[in-house]
Amino acid sequence: MSETMLQALRDKTSGWIAIAIVAVLAVPFAFFGMEQYLFQNNADYAAKVEAPPKWWQSAPDWWLVRKFAWSSAEVSAAEFRQTFDSMREQRRQQEGEAFDARAFETMESKREVLEQLIDRAVLGLAADRANIVVGDAQVQEIIRSIPAFQVEGRFDPQRYQMALQSTQPPRTPRDFQESIRIDLQRALVPQSIAETAFVTEGESRRLMRLLGERRDVSFVVVPPPAVDTAEVSQAEQQAWHESHASRYREPEKVALEYLELKSEAGADGGAVDEAEVRAHFEQVKSRFTTAERRLASHILVEVPAGADDATQQAAQKKAADIAAQAQAPGADFAALARENSDDPGSRDGGGDLGWIEKGMMAGAFEDALFALQPDAVSAPVRTDFGWHVLQLREVDAGEPVAFEDVRAQMEKEVREGDSSRVYNEQVGRIVDEINKSPMSLEPAAAVGGVPIQTIAPFARGAGSGIAANNAVVQAAFSEALTQDGTVSDPIEIGPNQTVFIRVTSHTPERAQPLEQVRERVIAEVRADRARKQAEQTADAMVAEIAGGKTLQALASERQLQAQEVPGIPRGAPVPDAAASQAYFRAAPPSGEAPTPGKVMLADGSAVVFAVTRVEPGNPDDASEQERAMLRQQLGSLLGSEDAEVLQRSLRRQMKITVNEARL
Repeated sequence: MSETMLQALRDKTSGWIAIAIVAVLAVPFAFFGMEQYLFQNNADYAAKVEAPPKWWQSAPDWWLVRKFAWSSAEVSAAEFRQTFDSMREQRRQQEGEAFDARAFETMESKREVLEQLIDRAVLGLAADRANIVVGDAQVQEIIRSIPAFQVEGRFDPQRYQMALQSTQPPRTPRDFQESIRIDLQRALVPQSIAETAFVTEGESRRLMRLLGERRDVSFVVVPPPAVDTAEVSQAEQQAWHESHASRYREPEKVALEYLELKSEAGADGGAVDEAEVRAHFEQVKSRFTTAERRLASHILVEVPAGADDATQQAAQKKAADIAAQAQAPGADFAALARENSDDPGSRDGGGDLGWIEKGMMAGAFEDALFALQPDAVSAPVRTDFGWHVLQLREVDAGEPVAFEDVRAQMEKEVREGDSSRVYNEQVGRIVDEINKSPMSLEPAAAVGGVPIQTIAPFARGAGSGIAANNAVVQAAFSEALTQDGTVSDPIEIGPNQTVFIRVTSHTPERAQPLEQVRERVIAEVRADRARKQAEQTADAMVAEIAGGKTLQALASERQLQAQEVPGIPRGAPVPDAAASQAYFRAAPPSGEAPTPGKVMLADGSAVVFAVTRVEPGNPDDASEQERAMLRQQLGSLLGSEDAEVLQRSLRRQMKITVNEARL
């Protein structure tokens, strides 16, 4: 084919012919997986949940339809990693030295955490589609009930503000309220479903018979076989290694070099300039003044979402009438609230909302409240929930503090401020140097006057020192640092403590060859042999008991000690909790023939047993209080199961896409 013909073909396929071909191909691709080719590889979420529109529940699962009609929610990779890191730290604290960071960093553990986040996203999407709204009063009620915000059992606005400011990162009251609102919105439906569960008298009596059941049991402990020292052939090693390949994987590892900067706290006794201290006090003295707060009540005339004009006008008129009544001399605002308010959280308390500071309520509501004079009643105020009539009962303007009362603290803060300025200037110089030489820490170390430190290769979650810090770990294992070899951005790991890291070596996760784990494979093969031998011995004994031989005779033949324990209750560890569970899983004996069984214990021994008698519990032996408690507990369990069924049902109605590459 000549160059002229090739050029002609290029010209044709770049014009209207190419456009026509793409248009024809776009139709089938739009309905059958086009996004798999265009979007999947670039997706930055860990999981995505999509639901069909309410007005078209049977909408087909075609990309074009999903793109324009379905609603969706995503679990971001950052959200997953933050939750996973928090879960790992929680497990580390719970298990202490027994915690195995390597075992936790499996795909199974990651999927377990991701599934919880997907469930939250599913509930949030379902709540949005059902137009579930959580009112301000309900949010405030939850916030007021949190012990961390209370002083002597009562909600304290100052403690509330301080607690939010102490979080990392600091949160505003409005942000925190929205997070509470979202959590309540997600929990409302499953919680309501769970609360509808109930237990009949017959069910509770049957459960009491089962829980109070006792069994007569004979058992013998068969010790583990002698240590297996027999040779393990090359073929056996290879077969075991291949069939258990997931056990023999080397986790992803990185080695680091880093610079660490810390701010040196100012000396307590150092002299500071008096004028500078007083100027600092003037800048921050509002911190020591209690924020103005207002004691308020309200009456809500609710306006449903999507209400028509007539309904909205009727609600506005009703609110205006209530406001007129409340503004009349001698009016009882609390009585009007109990009679007219649509807010279930405050209605029975006469509309009482307690003390309110700025930032705690929606804009229009807050503006109207802080414009009122004490004992005044507002005109109707419109919010997303309807019309509010407000009453300001009391104003607490707060009290300032004198300079001399906080002089020592001001001097300390000035010293610390001077130290922080030096620290920040040092960080700035290092950042400037890294921008000039992003592939090396040496120039930055020279400019900053700090040494380069190193960390030997470590797996995610298994590091120590700064390598145990979540932010450092996330940066160290990021594609940008592992592939490019550049120095990281500054990573703040504590107050006035920053590190800069560079990955010096990176080893991806990989399978461990047999040669590397041969001794471990041989040990596991021998342990498996011993387990199977012990299980075969126990199975043979169970078969002999089923054939009519007594447990005592079998024990005597093997020079073992048989024990008879009458009336074992559920949960009694005789001789082990696993054995007790096996006794009660066994079928009741038929006639004179006992029910034999066995259970393997963690140390390689086996318990061979025979259940000779079953005595059900007697519900009449329980007090009325015990029966009521049991019904409540069983109802909670059944309610939880109902909520789980709802969760599974919602998941089936939605499309869930997991992007394991982002985990």
